[in-house]
Amino acid sequence: MRRYATEFIGTFFLVFTVCAAALSGASLAPLAIGAVLAAMVFAGGHISGGHYNPAVSLAAFVRGRLGIVDLACYTAAQLLAGVVAAYAAKYVVAVHTDRFTIASSDLLRAFLAELLLTFALAYVVLNVATSKDHPKNSFYGLAIGLTVLAGAVAVGGVSGGAFNPAVGIGLVVAAMATLNTLWIYLVATLAGGAAAGLVFGLLNPDDK
Repeated sequence: MRRYATEFIGTFFLVFTVCAAALSGASLAPLAIGAVLAAMVFAGGHISGGHYNPAVSLAAFVRGRLGIVDLACYTAAQLLAGVVAAYAAKYVVAVHTDRFTIASSDLLRAFLAELLLTFALAYVVLNVATSKDHPKNSFYGLAIGLTVLAGAVAVGGVSGGAFNPAVGIGLVVAAMATLNTLWIYLVATLAGGAAAGLVFGLLNPDDK
């Protein structure tokens, strides 16, 4: 239960920051998001692994570092946190910007952006936080946060820069994204996470 509570707390503050920054139109939103993720990973990584993302949990499962029961419980905690955080952000932020929409002609580009950057995020997490080559390192939170920062700056204008099903659901709940884009935030991110787990296994066959 301690691990699941940690995943809930970390995901809550990640999604709250994403939604609050998006709703207020903060110009430094990518920096705030990358910073809060790094902080939450440092805060809870020693307890739960600091996933805060169903796609990362799926990558850890495929890689062999998370059991099926923990995968289900982590995912449930993360998605619940995303919904609660989105409602909290809508209440706290009084000024709402226009919601983010993806034109039908841009759906494939948005899908590819979410797939690639979620792969990058999960790949970084697996290598810096679960690899036997980096035992008890002190930089993993920074590496993970910087990956999200880079991704948000690079493709945030294309897809919204979720890289996380919980964030995607939060954006929909906060009315910053529409239901017709939710499938991208679910399918593309989970596919990216699963692919990262498979690639890590192929590149590190002796690291089980």
